[in-house]
Amino acid sequence: MNQQTLEFSVSQFIASFNQTLLATYPKVIITGELANYRISRNKWLYFDLKDTNSSLKFFGTVYNLPGPLEDGMMLKVVGEPRLHHLYGFSINIETIKPVGEGSLKKAAELLKDKLVKEGLFDEERKRKLAYPPSKIGLITAKQSAAYADFIKIISARWTSLTIELIDVQVQGDLAPEQIIAALKQFNSSFDPPEVLVLIRGGGSADDLQAFNNEEVVRSIAFSRIPTLIAIGHETDLSLAELTADKRASTPSNAAELLVPDKVEQLQKLVIIKQNLKSSLDYKLQRLKESLELYQESVQKASLRNLDIFKNNLINKSAIIEAFNPESVLKRGYAIVRKGNHKIVKQVDDLQPDQPIQVQLYDGEFVAQVKSLKNYYVKAKKGIYG
Repeated sequence: MNQQTLEFSVSQFIASFNQTLLATYPKVIITGELANYRISRNKWLYFDLKDTNSSLKFFGTVYNLPGPLEDGMMLKVVGEPRLHHLYGFSINIETIKPVGEGSLKKAAELLKDKLVKEGLFDEERKRKLAYPPSKIGLITAKQSAAYADFIKIISARWTSLTIELIDVQVQGDLAPEQIIAALKQFNSSFDPPEVLVLIRGGGSADDLQAFNNEEVVRSIAFSRIPTLIAIGHETDLSLAELTADKRASTPSNAAELLVPDKVEQLQKLVIIKQNLKSSLDYKLQRLKESLELYQESVQKASLRNLDIFKNNLINKSAIIEAFNPESVLKRGYAIVRKGNHKIVKQVDDLQPDQPIQVQLYDGEFVAQVKSLKNYYVKAKKGIYG
């Protein structure tokens, strides 16, 4: 049977060949070793994938990169086969994924070095989580054991919590895109949660690759809501954990870090109540003793002041009594008045034969002056004359 030979121009052949590729191989997944890796003008991406016998060219943009790459890594690339009118046959890249434990580890190390230089893991960037938060944004697979463990522990430890869940895949090709979308949704919320929690159980390096994805890591780093990452493994920390504000060893540990244990808190409150009562009783007793001492001191001071006042009163009464005219009259003195009842103070106030009234202690009588003698004048004469 003769095969028909088709004749084309160059452009016609390329167009026809690409149509055949589109119909037969619209999308392919190719795994191989990275070689001739380069970036042109900080935009265009070129590399080859090879095995022991063959090599294929790949073309894309830097936006296709999952993170830094290096020749020798094993990659799984999803793309569309095309024949370019100038540059020949290549695979137009759609997604790139490192495969194999060695390549995954190397990819993570390269991205880690890059992000360290940018300061994304610096402790100064870490923020404190609200403790306990009243509202939590949870990003995980709803049907996972990680979700069940987290909800069980946090519900047992604390109450009055609002937990908003966004159900995402936490492994596989769709995981990074869904995790990033969930982070954006919470951050753009009108009433955002106080903390974002991203959890999953343990797994292989390939299972955890979403948590080493550069876009995922950057979305966590630049979240305006503080973040807590909990992945159920202890070795080889993922880059998401390093950039998060807080890391927990497991989803259960995340619940323990977020909220206190209500049983322990109630026990502490009982102890605090007892301590407060003891302290109050002690202070009241001390206050009572102080008041008793003060009362005794005031009473003694009052008695002392009363005695002083009493003695002053007695002394003043004695002085008043001493100056009382009646007391003077009792001692034999008399008060002499003239006719106008004016008290006679000296002899010169009297005249011979002048009537006078003389007051004694128990009465008075009238007398007449018979003679006058001024002792004061006589004494002065004796002194000076």
